[in-house]
Amino acid sequence: MFNVFRRAPAVLPGESAGVLPSEAPQPDLRSLASGLARDADSLGKEAAQLRGTLEDTSAVAIHQQDALKQLTAQLQDIIQAQSLIRDLTVQGLQSVAGARDTVAHVGQEVSGVVATLQEVAGAATDITQIALQTRLVAFNASVEAKRAGVAGAGFSVVADAVKDLATQVESSSKAIMSTVAQLDQRIQSLAQELSRDAAARQTNASRHLTFYESLGRVEEGVQRIAQAAQESCASSNLITTQMQTMGQEMARTRDALGTALQRSESVLGISERLMEAMASCGIRTSDTPYIELAQRVAAQISQALETALQRHRIQLDDLFDEHYRLIEGSEPRQHETRFNALADELFPPIQEPALQALPDIVFCIAADRNGYISTHNRVYCQRQRPGEVVWNTANSRWRRVFNDRTGLASARSTRPFLLQTYRRDMGGGQYVLLKEAAAPIIVQGRHWGGLRLAYKFTS
Repeated sequence: MFNVFRRAPAVLPGESAGVLPSEAPQPDLRSLASGLARDADSLGKEAAQLRGTLEDTSAVAIHQQDALKQLTAQLQDIIQAQSLIRDLTVQGLQSVAGARDTVAHVGQEVSGVVATLQEVAGAATDITQIALQTRLVAFNASVEAKRAGVAGAGFSVVADAVKDLATQVESSSKAIMSTVAQLDQRIQSLAQELSRDAAARQTNASRHLTFYESLGRVEEGVQRIAQAAQESCASSNLITTQMQTMGQEMARTRDALGTALQRSESVLGISERLMEAMASCGIRTSDTPYIELAQRVAAQISQALETALQRHRIQLDDLFDEHYRLIEGSEPRQHETRFNALADELFPPIQEPALQALPDIVFCIAADRNGYISTHNRVYCQRQRPGEVVWNTANSRWRRVFNDRTGLASARSTRPFLLQTYRRDMGGGQYVLLKEAAAPIIVQGRHWGGLRLAYKFTS
């Protein structure tokens, strides 16, 4: 117990015995202690709020930094896609230029093809004339062979064969001439189109877009795409640089918030020690009834577990089982231990009445030394609903490990009592400031865990 409220000496330094000091009134030590307790309480409240705010801000900063990293990665993908577009448009421009050259070359080659076809047509005409003459000669030879009688029979056969061959040659030559005529007509049309295209480019007199104009417009469009892709790449690179700078600044902010969070932890610890000191000095404060209730409930839990061991309802190793077995499909995760059935039987008759013993109590639960809550208050022992994580988090709080700062400190403290302040998330962005009085649960001389009694911060 702190002995900080000793009375002032009867004789002040520099004064003679029997001489009264100045008329300043003697301080009321109980009032002073109560005032200090209220101040410590207010400090704890502010420290808890500050810590909660810093935790929220730190979480937002971490989330923003992660989101910024994802955006930077996505922007890099965009830059790569833009670079690919730029490269493809350059290739497209090269292809358009090649097409223009090819078309010009085609125009030249078409003229050569026309001239060649004309030569073919001339040769076919000559062949037709020769075949006609050959057929006439063969006919005459056949007539003369028939006049010669038997002596000219062999020659007559040859003459007839030559005549038939000449007829076939003539037929083939006419077919060639017909095909050449069709090709010549088509190629002449193509040549005329190319000529008109060239003339239109020079005179700009065509009502319709020429092939070269269409090709030129395609080229202009591809050039605009290439230019836009280049400008987009430049803008994206600038944004990337700015985002990297923002990322560095956010990293520094997160580090600063981490430092502030550590310092707020120190302030919160000091305020909690002050409140604990006030409660330990013999002066009753607003926390004293809750501390005493936590100690009584902890003693009842300890006695119930001792009796269960004495009656061999559970083995000591089973009671201190720390091999938490995951319940498959649970979210948030729930676990089972070998003392679950006993806790479900013994704890509710002790924990539930405590909820009504004093005003503003939020929960009263026994946790093992690792923060594992086997059996919560009945309102929080609902079965989980598959896929409803938010509902499960608020309503199914049993069979879970709460090893946060407050939960672990309450579970592992072996002092007569521990007083803490913190902010509890009630869901939907709603928070409530709580105090928590904890007392150790001892079974056969071993520290099993702690009794956690949380109540609203009303000061």
